[in-house]
Amino acid sequence: MPNTTIRKADGTSGGSVVLSDKIFGAKITKGLLHQAVITEMTNSRQDTRNTKTRADVAGGGRKPYRQKGTGRARQGSISAPHYRHGGIVFGPHPRDLSSKMSKKARRHALLSALSVKAESDAIMVIDSIGFDAISTKSAAAVLANLELTGKVLFIVSDNDPIVYKSFRNIPKITTRVAPAFSVRDILDADTIVIVQSALETLENIWGTSGKTEEVAA
Repeated sequence: MPNTTIRKADGTSGGSVVLSDKIFGAKITKGLLHQAVITEMTNSRQDTRNTKTRADVAGGGRKPYRQKGTGRARQGSISAPHYRHGGIVFGPHPRDLSSKMSKKARRHALLSALSVKAESDAIMVIDSIGFDAISTKSAAAVLANLELTGKVLFIVSDNDPIVYKSFRNIPKITTRVAPAFSVRDILDADTIVIVQSALETLENIWGTSGKTEEVAA
């Protein structure tokens, strides 16, 4: 089983934890990782393209001129596509671009992504994280204490607005509530920082509970 040190917010060691093999030692399936990322990217798209058909443009309530006697071709409406400002034929319209993965496949992809990060020693467990008030300065101090650089994903157990707002102004820092994170979130991060209570949530849902060994004072 993967084993990692529990860090405190001040950077000191707070013990060690044995990570579940079901979550952090799962079989890595590259095909599912690719499929999951493509699916998530597709589902994040919004197809806002839209054109007006002849039923949507203004005008066209009557014939532009009489049927016979003008020497011109008969016309029924100025909203016809060949008129200037007429309707568009076969133009793009909003459509559903979403695609789906089965629940089993998506879970396997998530476990594969976490296992990739565990294999590259990019998983860090922190005992707790919290602030008395919204403070970007305090959030930056936590990053400095833990010597974190690059893209960092914090996985917390509860939706805490204070923690979220403290980190949101720091570039390359993302906060997610377990288990509401995506494969892209995991793969895109250089380091995954999991709060211990969030780790217990993940292991209760997807694996077995980790065993914690406290360091003697």
